[in-house]
Order: sequence, then C-alpha cells, then structure tokens
Amino acid sequence: MIITKYSMSALVLLAMSATAGSSQNVQDVLPSKEDVGTVFQSDHFSPYAGRSFPTQVFWGDTHLHTMVSVDAGTMTRMTQEQAFRFARGEEVTTTHGLRAKLDRPLDFLVVADHSEMYGLMPQLLSGDPSILSTDIGRRWYDALTSGDETVVFNTAMEIVASLSGDVAPIDSPKAIKSAWHDYTELAERFNDPGRFTALIGYEWTSEGGDNIHRNVIFRDNASYANQVVPFSQFDSKNPEDLWRHLADFEKRTGGDVLAISHNGNLSNGRLFSDKNFDGTPLTAELAALRAEFEPVIETTQIKGDSEAHPFLSPDDEFADFDTWDASNLNGTEAKTQDMLEFEYSREAFKTGLRLEKELGVNPFKVGQIGSTDAHTGMAAVGEDNFFGKHSGVEPEPNRWQHLVIEAPDPEFSIYGWQQASGGYAGVWATENTREAIFDAFERREVYATTGSRMMVRLFGGWDFSEADALSRLPADIGYAKGVPMGGDLKSAPDGKAPTFLFAALKDPYSGNLDRIQIIKGWLNEDGTTSEKVYDVAWSGDRVKGADGKVPSVGNTVDVANATWTNTIGAPELIGVWTDTEFDPALKAVYYARVIEIPTPRWTAYEAYRFQVEMSDEVPMTTTERAYTSPIWYTPG
Repeated sequence: MIITKYSMSALVLLAMSATAGSSQNVQDVLPSKEDVGTVFQSDHFSPYAGRSFPTQVFWGDTHLHTMVSVDAGTMTRMTQEQAFRFARGEEVTTTHGLRAKLDRPLDFLVVADHSEMYGLMPQLLSGDPSILSTDIGRRWYDALTSGDETVVFNTAMEIVASLSGDVAPIDSPKAIKSAWHDYTELAERFNDPGRFTALIGYEWTSEGGDNIHRNVIFRDNASYANQVVPFSQFDSKNPEDLWRHLADFEKRTGGDVLAISHNGNLSNGRLFSDKNFDGTPLTAELAALRAEFEPVIETTQIKGDSEAHPFLSPDDEFADFDTWDASNLNGTEAKTQDMLEFEYSREAFKTGLRLEKELGVNPFKVGQIGSTDAHTGMAAVGEDNFFGKHSGVEPEPNRWQHLVIEAPDPEFSIYGWQQASGGYAGVWATENTREAIFDAFERREVYATTGSRMMVRLFGGWDFSEADALSRLPADIGYAKGVPMGGDLKSAPDGKAPTFLFAALKDPYSGNLDRIQIIKGWLNEDGTTSEKVYDVAWSGDRVKGADGKVPSVGNTVDVANATWTNTIGAPELIGVWTDTEFDPALKAVYYARVIEIPTPRWTAYEAYRFQVEMSDEVPMTTTERAYTSPIWYTPG
C-alpha cells in the first residue's frame, strides 16, 4: 500500500465538496502538482502513455498492379491514382464499368507495377508516336484497340511472354524515368501519415515462368527513390544482382530498402532453393545478402497458397488449401514432387535451419505476409467482393470458366474458379507511417491472412504461464517476458522449455475462429528436418482424439444462399502452450496458424448472385486463415 498525503477517495471528496457550493476555492482544496506526483509515483495516469511497443495492427497490400504494368495494362484501365483512392476507401469504376468499393479502407498500399518497360502501356494505349513508330508497338496498339476480345487476350499473353526475353521489346529509358517520377510524386501526394501510408515500390519480374519475382519497397520518400529507376530483369534475371543493386542504393543514398519474394508455389523449386542462381552450392556471402534484404515472404495471394503442401505435410489436414501445384507460372514446365520442397514457406523455414548450421547464416529467416497480386488496380479480395486476378476476369456470370492463365498444354491452364481470393498483410506497428510500417517488415513483426482481418498475436519466452492468458492486454506481458513474432529465443535456461503466449480475435465481418495451431519445425542431429502441428486452442467443448487432433468444428454454410451462421466457433481464442517435446540441443522454428470456421467461398457468392450452376469440381466453401511470422530457437 502506498501512503500519501491525500488518498484517492479524499481527492474525489474534496473535488465534490468544492463543486457543491463550498465557499472554499477549488484550487485551495486540490493537492499541488507535487502531491499528485506522490500519489501516482509517475509522470502519467494513463496506462497507455509512454508505450513504445506496437499496439495496433495495420492492414495493407504490398503487391498491386495497375495499367502502368505491361501485363496488367493490356486489360485494365485502372490508373495508379485510382488504385490509391480505392485502397483508402473511395468508390471507383472498374475497367468494365462496375462500381467497386472496399468494405473497409486499407491502412497502407504499395502500387508495385512491373519494372520491365515501366510505364509503357499508358504510352502505347494513348497512341504515343514514339511507340507507334516501332513495328511491334504499332502491332500491339492495333491489336489491343481492335475490340476483339480474343485478339486482345492473345496479344496480352504475347506481351507477358515478352517479359521473359533477354532484351526489352521496346526500350525507352527516358519514358521509364518519367513514368517512375510521376508515380513517386503520386505516392507522395497520397501518403498521409497517421491515416494512410503510400509506400513507394515496384516489382522485379525475373524468370517469368519460374516465379522468383520480388517486390522492392522503399522506406523513404521520393527524393531517395528518384535517385534510381526500377531495376528490371533486363538489367539482370539474377536475384543476387538485385540484392547487390539494393545494397548499392543504400550505400550511395543512405536510404533503406527491402525486397519481398512472391509465393513460391509456382517457382518449380527455385524460390527457396539451397543453391545459387547458377546452380552452384549456396555460399555464406549470398545467404547473408539475401537475409539482409529479404526479411519477409509473401506466403498467400490470388495465385494460390504457399504455406504448406499435403505431399510434404501428410499429417496436416489443413495443408491442402488453394493449392496450385500442376506447373510453373506460365504452364511451360510440369511440376515434379522433388520441386515442392523448395516452394513452400514451412519447408523454407526448416531448410533455413539446415543452411544456418552449414553456412553460419539462415537465408530463410523471414516473416510471412499475404498480398493480392491483383492486376486490376484494386486490392479487393473479400470473398463477397472479389474482382479477380486481372480485368479479363472481372465479375460476370461465367467468369468461373474464363481462362486466367493460358498454358501451351491445356492441362496446365488456370481457370477463373481456381483463383484464390487472398490475401492481406497484417503489420504490428507503432503508428501508420512509412517508417513504422517498413520497420515492422524489417523486424518481421507481421503476419499473413487469406483476406480476413483477424487480429493475431504470438510471443515466445521461457516463463509464460496460464495466468498470462487471462490478461486483456496480452502484449504488455508478451513484450515484458518474451519476444514477438519474428523474434529469436537463444540458449535455453537449464530445465526450461519454450512457452508461447498466443491470442486471436475474429474479424467482425468474417467467421468465428475454429482453432489456433502452432507449427514446429526442427533440425535433427543427422541434418534432416522434422515438423509437427499442435492444436493449442480451439472453440467449444471438443476433446483431442488419441491422435492428438481436435475434431472438425462443423459447417454452417448455406451454399445455395451464400451465407453462414456464427453459431459454432469462438470470437476469440487465447492461451499459453509449452513445448513439452523440446530438445535444447536442436535448432527449431515455431509459428502460429489460425483457422476460421467454414464460410462461403467467392464462387458461392458468384453462383448465388448470377444464379449460375457451377461444376462439381468448383469449391464453394473456404476456411480463411492467418499465418504468423515465426519465432526461432537457437541453442547456445
């Protein structure tokens, strides 16, 4: 008990008497500033004052394309300005004349248009004489303005294919620089610190078929970004050269920049390879360079989910989610099972443990986010508000059958119904500014969702207890006793195993929560890796079976009417889990996965709205989910 000159009740009574007609002046009755300081033994009363850790999650998309991208611009007419306006909550009209708006604004956006021939499409479509004076420019212009949908689509595919060449079909450095400066100026105009963040960035699109693309994001303003133009695959197809370019940028300008690798599921074993770009064994130098500039990976997006694969994780009943695994991105090479190991985030985490032991550095010590990769200019991935991968598959009665990606072998072509409606990046940051959001990416305090905006926390430490899960402010305890997602645990104290404090709160517009799982990967003594999925919290009174798994939560989806009820599941889940199988001598990695109850998939909404009947192969329900960035354990 604190003994002070005035008790709190006395302060209240004195104030009341002073305002109840007492002849005594209020200032004569109330304590002095010095007395108040003695009462609180602090310079503040608010429990929130002075906090330095992140207390808010901000939602955004780091991977959106507009008509400035050469491939997107063949179909969409959405501008970069419209993309920013849509993301911050304004209504726009789509390429095909539909009114569109988000259910809730986003907090930040990266318009990441392709660096290859940056800004060409607006010039081409406007009939710029310098472009039409080239044979290929004239031919592309005539085709894209022909009004023939088949000709337009075929030309679009030709233009996309041209991005995999060794030289730019139309080379105009002056036009690229001009378009880049127009974009950075626009981003400056839309950047509104504290309200909406417009991060400057672009996409480096190398090896078009084997999807090893990266989005480059600048921390600073246009005065820094304008000191370069977007690095393209026509400069180099080798990601190692991209990292060197970014290192040079930072050295020359004093700026800060990072790259986010795309979903690995279409890379045909190349994105998370344990080899250099030229196929030689990975070196410590290049592993360190990658680790420096790629703190985050894009685990989920419209082109499928890359968290886990059922072949690699046969005991994980949630691994087969929006799986695209037939071929590489453009369908020019069939996928083989040996490629899968180097395509999925979970495997990358485990491979990173092995490489760290061999090289002394972990190139895959990365956080996880989701983003859209929409080529419509709209970051719209709500199941009931999904506008598709590109403007050729905007909402209309039969888009579920439309070609999204045409492959030389029809077996590998992608059709409308296969598109995944996802995802978004959740970022724990101290404020909604470029600097705070970028810094959250760098420290990996971020997580991926497939489109739902559920709030998720994960902390790791050595001393969390069940009582810590009773707090209404778990972050207070989490930061005080451990490290957040993206952090490190080292040198286990004698006799202790890692403990994890986790919490999830449902998206108010989406389904209740089914369960929270912690996925553990570890490096065995013989150099092999293993994994295990633990159900650590779940809704209702379900009981784990003999196999350690929690039974299904059930399904309330009414497919015919594209609706569901939240009569199952829970609005929030929170708890503490201890790894009772922990071996302090083995490297390990842990992350959380949160699963919602089943809800209608975008195809169900489409079938209901247009009153169309889709084939049996089309899924009509989904289980939205979130993937946190990992926490790593390293023996002392």
